[in-house]
Amino acid sequence: QVQLVESGGGLVQAGGSLRLSCAASISGYNIGWFRQAPGKEREFLACISWTGIMTKFKDSVKGRFAISRDNAKNTVYLQMNNLQSEDTAVYYCAAGQLSDSPAAYRHWGQGTQVTVSS
Repeated sequence: QVQLVESGGGLVQAGGSLRLSCAASISGYNIGWFRQAPGKEREFLACISWTGIMTKFKDSVKGRFAISRDNAKNTVYLQMNNLQSEDTAVYYCAAGQLSDSPAAYRHWGQGTQVTVSS
């Protein structure tokens, strides 16, 4: 069973950038990034196939967020630019089927907090 560990969250000013990392214990998994703000449902952001060839983004983050992976390090990255207060949430990575639905992912990390100050 794959273990996932997110890192890279923190406090950033509006307009700033962060790069989140998702380290997997084993290789070969499609990875998705999601976020959940207080009182809201978990929201899909982006996903990437295990080969890195296929990617998909939520429309509202296209052009601001980028997803990539380094399979030599079993790590997937989420680069987030021009962050705004509405991006404040706990960010999760997950392993499973390549999809924008949380139900398609069986394995989840513990999450990393991103807070954007205005």
